[in-house]
Amino acid sequence: MKLRLGLFDSGVGGFSVLNALLSTRTDVEIIYLADFARNPYGEKDSEEIRNIAIQISYWFKEKDIDGLLIACNTTNACALDLLQNNLKIPCFDLINSVSKNIKSNSIGILATTATVKSSFYKKIITNRKPGIQVFQQSCPKFVSEIEKIPIDIEKINYLSDLYLRPLLKNNIKELILGCSHYPLIYQILRKKIASNIKIIDPSIALTDSLNNYFRPLRKYNVSNKYDNVEFFATGNIDEFSLKVTNWLEINKKITLINLRRET
Repeated sequence: MKLRLGLFDSGVGGFSVLNALLSTRTDVEIIYLADFARNPYGEKDSEEIRNIAIQISYWFKEKDIDGLLIACNTTNACALDLLQNNLKIPCFDLINSVSKNIKSNSIGILATTATVKSSFYKKIITNRKPGIQVFQQSCPKFVSEIEKIPIDIEKINYLSDLYLRPLLKNNIKELILGCSHYPLIYQILRKKIASNIKIIDPSIALTDSLNNYFRPLRKYNVSNKYDNVEFFATGNIDEFSLKVTNWLEINKKITLINLRRET
């Protein structure tokens, strides 16, 4: 029996979580939901994010999943409680997961505007490690640029310098990529900071949290690691299909859905 999991993001950011998970186990069936019509989430206010989370939880309730991977830091920061209370199944989130992996006493966080405003990262990290210095930097234009095909490397380089500069001035020892889109430009970010500064990808910590709770029981032989992934999206599914092909190098059916309902 395979583990049936839900995974959602506003767009392609969830691919970082999807790949992290599929690199560790094959005994899963994954329902990937991209709320592409309302991408990006990171510049919306907390109330709107919470309303979206309610809609997402209603949709996943009908999918008979064993657990949910919250692959969106913004929803994690603003509406984790709603998802947990509405679904009443194990919900694995990026922020609580990655907070366990911090080793230094000075950490920087790149995140969306909504995530930074919530201060959820800072609260969770300082509660776990009192006295730590936490520096947050909002990156309002990153997600929309990362979603483009092809990526404008010159623009990404410019934005990376702009967003990293304030954090590096504070002599951080570790850097959290506090939006699931950001690991997709890891190589660009890595070249811009000193090698002694550790870059932390929360998708790895999230995968560890899931695997510690649901222990892999059996290894299945699969011809393609994405065979057991179903993709659902709101908005323009042809455009999202291009993104799936671009980032994952596969051609998969994308099913159009409508999340909007009275909340």
